[in-house]
Amino acid sequence: MRLLTSESAGEEPVERGELVYACAVSGANILRDMREAITNTLGGNMVRYEALLDATIARALETLAERARTQGYDGVLGIRISHPHITDGAIEVVVAGTGFR
Repeated sequence: MRLLTSESAGEEPVERGELVYACAVSGANILRDMREAITNTLGGNMVRYEALLDATIARALETLAERARTQGYDGVLGIRISHPHITDGAIEVVVAGTGFR
């Protein structure tokens, strides 16, 4: 499964399909929030939140690939990743692109 941010698959001719999207939401636990609040106050990298965001993006992309595969696509073009605010203490990641064969 090819997941591409570009609008083409290089030199290969492709048949474009429909929109494929996926969402992933992860909650941060209270201990992580407390530790990151201290880091935010003192300064520094918020490594626990970074790890949570990395894992949530990876899960969203895995779901996107599975949905594209289920719909009979060989990959997804023009992938965009966003992470709008859903609620305090949670990370939401939305990924979307155009399926192709």
